[in-house]
Formats: sequence, C-alpha cells, structure tokens
Amino acid sequence: MSELAQTSPNLALGIDIGGSGIKGAPVNLETGEFAADRLRIPTPKASTPENVAEIVSELVDHFADQIGPDAAIGITVPAIVQRGVTRSAANIDDAWIDYPAEDLFEKVTGRDVFVVNDADAAGIAEVAFGAAKGVDGLVILTTLGTGIGSAMIHRGALIPNSELGHLEIDGHDAETRAASRIKDEEGLSYKKWAKKRLQRYYETVEFLFSPDLLVVGGGVSKDSDKFLPLLDLKTPIVPAQLRNTAGIIGAAHIAADLSAKGVEHLA
Repeated sequence: MSELAQTSPNLALGIDIGGSGIKGAPVNLETGEFAADRLRIPTPKASTPENVAEIVSELVDHFADQIGPDAAIGITVPAIVQRGVTRSAANIDDAWIDYPAEDLFEKVTGRDVFVVNDADAAGIAEVAFGAAKGVDGLVILTTLGTGIGSAMIHRGALIPNSELGHLEIDGHDAETRAASRIKDEEGLSYKKWAKKRLQRYYETVEFLFSPDLLVVGGGVSKDSDKFLPLLDLKTPIVPAQLRNTAGIIGAAHIAADLSAKGVEHLA
C-alpha cells in the first residue's frame, strides 16, 4: 500500500465504534485536530450491525453541515477487516463476523465509507500526528486493554490486521497474559505486570519484527510512567499521545487518503 498522504486541507469524518460508545467528529486533515466537538452515543445493548448502523447514520447526519456532501468517512470497528467485510468481533455482537459492514454503512448513510480495524486507525493517527510522527522505519503500536490490539506501519504504509495480541508466547495467547484487563483481574502491581508479563511480550515482538519504535496505547497508557521505564528493550518504547481521539483521527485520515486515490477498500 502506498504511503498515506497528509497534504489535504479538507475535512473528513471519523467514527470510532467501541463496545460501550460510538464516537465521531470531523477531522482537520492538516493538523489532525477535531474541527467540531466530538459526539458520543452509547453503543446499543444489542450491538448488531443494523443497530450500530442506525447510530452511525445519526452521527453522519449530525455533522453533515460541517463536512459537506463529499467528505470521506472512515469508521473503525474492533474486528479484522478485509475488503469491507468484518471477519471477527471483539466486544460487539457476533453477527459482525463475516458481515459486509462497509456495504451496510454506505447504504444507511448514502456516502462512500471506509471501514478499518480500530488499532490500525490508532496506529496511523500516531504516525501522522502523534508519538510516531517523523519516524522513518517500522512502527508498531499496541493497545493494552481488554485484549491487545496492534498496528504495524512501515514508512507510512500500514500492514493491516496484524493481530499481534494473539501471538503464542510460552504456550499462551499473548493477550490472555499481558492485557491490562488481566493485570486488573489478577490484581498485579504495575511492577509485577511489567516484569512478569509485558517484558516477555514486548521482547518477543521486538525479536520477531525488529521495530524502530514501539508505541503503547490504551487507557492504561496514561500511567505509562509506572511501567514502561521498567522494561528492558533495545527498541525505544513510548506512550501514545492521542489516546481516545486516535481512532477517530486515524479513521478520517485513512478514509481521505483512500478516497483521494480512488481505492475502494483499505485491505
């Protein structure tokens, strides 16, 4: 995939679908900043594609005047996405598995829509506007939360759907040992979590991929000073800067780039 452009001064709409909330905002593609206040609507209890699509349509209508009729729309989902089809479902209804999500969103909004994995969107946002801006090489972002999401970006080009949270390490699915949810469930201190869980995870990622920078996102990244300095790695590892805005910003950025290139799907 070609390098993602950052030159358009126009706006694009980013929408971030999560297990508890669906958030959207128009994004200034030059600065990566919101061009209007973010709107958040709770995710329906039955988070089926049809129910979620109703809220997506509501968000698009809410921002229609700001973005105009031709703005690109990017939507993140907590799922593997191939050619607009969601192949998995994390913290959303299982009906999303093998569902033509992009087609549904285009039908309900009447606009061109690009659906992307949520961690991929966050990774692109950090490369374009955040902690990894200006890094010339391989950047790997991981989000530590209920599970472990990941994004791999090499010289601005995204390698989608990396799913590094599911690496098998010492006989375990990595996220079942190192996600921040596990830290909380097992009552681990930051020190024990870092030394016993994160160290093994990140040294494995480092060995397999030799990244130039590791970026750590997720809600726990706000406490990064309590655990990142405890890791012994050759690769620089830094907290994400954009935090809960990254999905919206990255989705908008990706959508605008693909729309400008005439590409139908991210992957």
